[in-house]
Amino acid sequence: MSNTSTSSTRATRDEHAPAESGRGEHSPPGGRFGRMFPHARADLAASVVVFLVAVPLSLGIAVASGAPILAGLVAAVVGAVVAGLLGGSPLQVSGPAAGLTVIVAELVNRFGWEVTCLITAGAGVLQVVFGLTRLARFAQAVPPAVVHGMLAGIGVTIAVSQLNVVFGGESRTGAVDSLLALPGSMTNLSPPALFLGALVVALMLTWPRLPRPVSAVPGALVAVLVATVLSLAVPGAAGVVRVELGGSLLDALSTPVLPESDWAGVLGGMLTVALIASVESLLSAVAVERMRPGTRTDADRELLGQGAANTVSGLIGGLPVTGVIVRSSANVRAGARTRASGVLHGVWIALFAVVLIDVIELIPMAALAGLLVVVGAQLVKPADIRTARSHGELAIYLATLAGVVALNLLEGVLIGLALAGIALLWRAVRSRPHLEQHADGHCELVVEGSLCFLSVPRLSRELNSVPRGVDTTVRLVTDYLDHAAYDHLLAWKDRHEGTGARVTVIEPDAARAAPAPSYATWSQWQSAQPVDQEPHEPLMAGVAAYHDTTRDRIRPTMSALADGQAPSAMMIACADSRVLPHVITHSGPGDVFTVQNVGNLAVGPGTAAAVEFATSALDVPLVVVCGHSGCGAMTGLRAGLAGTDSALGRWLLEARPVLRAFERGHPVGVAAAADGFDEIDQLAMVNVAMQVEMVRAARSGPRQLGLFYDIGTAAVLVLDEQAGRFVPIRPDAGATGSGLDRIAAGHGHGIGSTATPLQRV
Repeated sequence: MSNTSTSSTRATRDEHAPAESGRGEHSPPGGRFGRMFPHARADLAASVVVFLVAVPLSLGIAVASGAPILAGLVAAVVGAVVAGLLGGSPLQVSGPAAGLTVIVAELVNRFGWEVTCLITAGAGVLQVVFGLTRLARFAQAVPPAVVHGMLAGIGVTIAVSQLNVVFGGESRTGAVDSLLALPGSMTNLSPPALFLGALVVALMLTWPRLPRPVSAVPGALVAVLVATVLSLAVPGAAGVVRVELGGSLLDALSTPVLPESDWAGVLGGMLTVALIASVESLLSAVAVERMRPGTRTDADRELLGQGAANTVSGLIGGLPVTGVIVRSSANVRAGARTRASGVLHGVWIALFAVVLIDVIELIPMAALAGLLVVVGAQLVKPADIRTARSHGELAIYLATLAGVVALNLLEGVLIGLALAGIALLWRAVRSRPHLEQHADGHCELVVEGSLCFLSVPRLSRELNSVPRGVDTTVRLVTDYLDHAAYDHLLAWKDRHEGTGARVTVIEPDAARAAPAPSYATWSQWQSAQPVDQEPHEPLMAGVAAYHDTTRDRIRPTMSALADGQAPSAMMIACADSRVLPHVITHSGPGDVFTVQNVGNLAVGPGTAAAVEFATSALDVPLVVVCGHSGCGAMTGLRAGLAGTDSALGRWLLEARPVLRAFERGHPVGVAAAADGFDEIDQLAMVNVAMQVEMVRAARSGPRQLGLFYDIGTAAVLVLDEQAGRFVPIRPDAGATGSGLDRIAAGHGHGIGSTATPLQRV
């Protein structure tokens, strides 16, 4: 829908910077205390939720690591307090993580627990060095396929090793050993252990599907609690193996010892733990940024905080610490506003471990094993597999996973990095020659990429397919051209000209000097249009132009997408003809699952079905709502069109809450008025903010993002929910990445799209 009204003050709105959240009429309640600690209530509530999530996970990770069980609680307390106070990601929660269980188990098995504590402390010192030398950006350069394959391999190893415990056997350190031990564990099956473990698995899988507010209670806590109560109440389960702590939390504190030999292995372990913990923490911090728009992460400070936490944890007998996405996501979704929530949850864990130590020893080991089976299985994410496949990196993902499972974590990661390097080298040296035969008989060979001696066989095959005597243009759109390939090309040119043909070779600089493609409308690029043309003619001319200029270029991309789609985001945009989602996000085929309707409403059966399909079947990690300036739907809503006896009036009934919120002084509308937007645009911004909230209430899995497209200036603004306003993209936000990366980079919310946009000339 469109409206021609504009604001006279719109010319300067791009210069507005994000404002700090004001006080005034929106001041927090509670008098002086409320003004000093405006987020105390939200942070306190969130800390309790994270505490309930963290306790069973910390105990289970300690079991899977082969460490003293209380070492998991020690690490949880240290990570929460030290990393929470010093780290650079204010909403990230740190503690023992499943991503390090495999390597910690190997270290404990090889060196013993006390030396492993020394390795943890040394890894923390290395992380501090990484932070001081600003190496965080290099840790983020690890290919996502390697990271996801590593986590999947860890997940498989955890799940397989804990299956033995579920059947009543003992946990093993490696996936291969665990698989070999499974037949024996199944032969000597313990029915009570199997029942309790299966019960925990079933509760963990079904609990998130229950309606709120029941599902708001952490499923891990419910599963372990129910299994513990049943193990005490059912007579046949009285003999199950339970947690043995051997003392209180204070008794678990210990100091590391120096190894008697194999210092090379110890130093290698320190480096391995430091690197993996750093990468996992930074990836978790990025995920937190995606979940909470406006969150900023200082990556180098985050490494300093994680390093300090690991140093302390190792010195007092705790497991290695990283930023943990499970606890961090629980923290964000519970409404945390500052780092106080993460720190407080560590205080609750310390009190729990001191006061309720006897309760912990009632937990059956099979219950913790069932918990770990689910945690491990959840590290193998179908969305990561689809993403790796769509980006041509499935082999890297699978090789890393197989290496971690069959060998060990470090060797698996090295295999993945080596394969990623080979793939990069292959792409770098591989040229892409493409021969086109025009209707007039003329041939054109376009060569893209790097043209070197390794590319000569493929180049020769394309050149030899040119018919004798046919005039040919060779366009070298290459970033590298070596002597061997150029010499081969010139030799072919001489031979072909000997058949009577004319050969024109356009050098790389000249080939790249052509004007860059730009977006244009039909009326701008279709020439000599007849005045009395039929309505369908501009559209069909565009289809013909697509087949003539674009189809061959897009065919490889579409062939890769023919078996299915794995979009990086979903966008709900307005049906206005001026709002082009793939243009303003600089995305290409397969990147964004798009739905456009009148007024970009997230309600209604059609849109709701699309959201359900995108989040459930396609597992998109992000749902975006995009409004725009001069929206006719908002004009009709403001004029009282909602509820009238028309299809549009009935549709706009769903937007009446938006109008009421706007009239009551919604903060986004107030901020938009201060930024110089007219009343319709203010209403459109409030509409985006409320549609984002509606999506969040209906679908808790993906992250949500609000955008506003200012048609007059062609600028995209991002909703900062913390500040309660739309803010402009930073000037450097589009320097790297593509797709929605370039929009969300203004708030640090990268999505990972790599498609190249197809532009119409």
